[in-house]
Amino acid sequence: MGQQNVTALPEFILLGVTRLPELQGPVFGVFLIIYIVILVGNLGMIILIKVDSRLRTPMYFFIRHLAFIDLGNSTVICPKMLVNFLMDQNTISYGACATQMAFFIMFIISELFMLSAMAYDRYVAICNPLLYNVTMSQRLCHVLVGIPYLYSTFQSLMITVKIFTSTFCGFNIINHFYCDDVALLPFLCSNRRELELLIIVLSAFNLVSSLLVVLVSYMLILIAVFRMRSPEGRNKAFSTCGSHLTVVVVFYWTLLFMYVQPMSAHSFDTDKITSVFYTLIIPMLNPLIYSLRNKEVKNAFYRVFRNPCKCCIQY
Repeated sequence: MGQQNVTALPEFILLGVTRLPELQGPVFGVFLIIYIVILVGNLGMIILIKVDSRLRTPMYFFIRHLAFIDLGNSTVICPKMLVNFLMDQNTISYGACATQMAFFIMFIISELFMLSAMAYDRYVAICNPLLYNVTMSQRLCHVLVGIPYLYSTFQSLMITVKIFTSTFCGFNIINHFYCDDVALLPFLCSNRRELELLIIVLSAFNLVSSLLVVLVSYMLILIAVFRMRSPEGRNKAFSTCGSHLTVVVVFYWTLLFMYVQPMSAHSFDTDKITSVFYTLIIPMLNPLIYSLRNKEVKNAFYRVFRNPCKCCIQY
């Protein structure tokens, strides 16, 4: 593939996760199992919260949307990646590449601010338990969910439109397993500097602002917990936040590792490894964390499993 105008070509070529032929089969099997677990775990969480009336609280409202985002994030990437393992040439059309990029950016930004909304919910539950039901009203919950969706959709469309309305020149080979905005920037011969600066500024704002909400919320939670005289109260508070805090640490640690590493250590290979983590591993772990560490979810599962017809009638 020589240098040429990629806008005249019908497709891009994705190099995928690995170029070693002997690893194609094992990696395909592992990723297929992971995706099945993602589908079962996140769909199961969405259905369980929707069906069981005892889980219709603000906390589980946010967990349901987090499961939807994780499911969408992995589904945008994984099926195409699995198909490419079986093909001799890993190609993606121009329109499919733009669509994949737009949805991926939307879901990843939505997850950042959804975790922030969940941190605020935990702050209200622990620091103002008597006013929790009043403060976390249905209207506020919908606002805290709706704003991230609208904001992430606007940002993903803006970035995707700016990239795909620019002029491409160079190779049409993407050193990634999906269409990532950073991976496509080297191919641009117009507006490249402007888009690089825009992506850096927006990424930094999204990461820092959402993380700041999480840190402030948990700082106030810790202050409230340390003021509690009852050990039982402290244990209950920590168990309430445990699942969400685990998810936050894993997710933000992955993103910070990707964006804060020095340029000398930065490479597309490390980006691919990190991308596998937050597009596949984290969506697989999240429903497991919220189910294995949560007695209410376990009890709801047993209720639905034992009396499925009764739950369906109630629903």
